[in-house]
Amino acid sequence: MGMDQKVSKNPIDKKRLLKDNSAYLIIVGLVIVSSILSPVFFSKQNIMNIFRQQSPAMLLAIGAMLVIITSGIDLSTGAILAISNVCVAYFITSLNFFSPSGVLLSIIVGIAVGAVVGCVNGAIVAWLRMPPFIVTLAMTTIVRGIAYVITYGSPIRLPVDPVAHKGGHAFFYFGQNGDPLLGVPYTAWIVIVFIIFFWFLMRYTTFGRILVATGSNSDAARLAGINVKKYIFSAYTISGFLAGVAGVLITARAGIATPGVGSGFELNAIAAVVIGGASLAGGKGTIGKTIVGVFIIALISNIMTLTGVPPYPQQIIQGIIIIVAVLLNAGKEK
Repeated sequence: MGMDQKVSKNPIDKKRLLKDNSAYLIIVGLVIVSSILSPVFFSKQNIMNIFRQQSPAMLLAIGAMLVIITSGIDLSTGAILAISNVCVAYFITSLNFFSPSGVLLSIIVGIAVGAVVGCVNGAIVAWLRMPPFIVTLAMTTIVRGIAYVITYGSPIRLPVDPVAHKGGHAFFYFGQNGDPLLGVPYTAWIVIVFIIFFWFLMRYTTFGRILVATGSNSDAARLAGINVKKYIFSAYTISGFLAGVAGVLITARAGIATPGVGSGFELNAIAAVVIGGASLAGGKGTIGKTIVGVFIIALISNIMTLTGVPPYPQQIIQGIIIIVAVLLNAGKEK
C-alpha cells in the first residue's frame, strides 16, 4: 500500500517541479538556442553589454514584484526613472555641481525624488483606497510631464571633462566601465547588492513574510493584527526608490538625460515578474525567478538583434511570449 502511494505521487511531483521551474528551463533553452544562432553570443563584450543594459530593468522588476505581491500594480516606474534621470543631470549642470560631492548630492536628490513619488503612490492606494492601476497611470502622466517641463523637452548632456568636471567624469566613467578583474560593469555590481538584499529580505525576514501574507489574503492579515496599509505603502515606496536608482544608473551609463527615457520599461518589468511565476492576484513571487524573467526578455531581444531582426518584429515576438507566459501562469494557478 505504501509503495503504491509513493508510485502515484511521483508523477504529480515531477509535473509540479516542471511547472514551478519553468522559468529556469526557458532561460536554459534560450541560452542554448542563442549560442547556436550567433557565434558572438558568448563573447565577453556581449555578455557584459547584457548585464549593463539590464541593470535598470532588474531594479524595476524587483520593485514591480513587491507591488504585485500585495496584489497591486505600478505603472509609473518608467516615468519615475525618467524624472530621476532628469533631476540628476539638471542638478549637476544647472547648479554647477561638478565636484564629486556635488555629483553625489545630485544622485541623492534623484533617488529621493523617486522614493517620494513612490510614497505618494503608496499613500493614495493604501489609505485613500484608490485602484492602483488608475493611481499609477495618472502618476505616470504627471511625473513625465514634470520631466518635460524641467528640460523643455530637450536632452541634458552631462559635462564629463576630466579636468574641469571631475565629478561628472567620474560619474560617467562609473557608468561606462567595469571592475578590472572580471570586467563586470560597476552598475551591475550595484544591482547585485540590491538583489542579494531583497532576496534575503523576502526570504528570511518578517517584512517579507508579512508582505506575502498581505497579498495572499489581506482580510485575514488585517484580522491577525497586521497593519496592511503600512505594508502596501512600503511596497510602492520601495518600487519608487528602486526606479530612482535605475534612473541614476541610466544617467551614468548614457551621460545624457532625456524626459522620454524609460517609456515602456514598466511593462517589461511587469512582464518579467509574470514570466518569473508571480501571480497577478498577489501573494506569490520570488526575487530569483523575477531576475530570471528579466533575462528571458533580455535574451530574446539580444538574440534577435544579433541575428538582424528589425526592432518592430521584436516587439511582436516579445508580446506573444508574454501572453504565453501569462497563460501558463494562469494554468498553474488553476
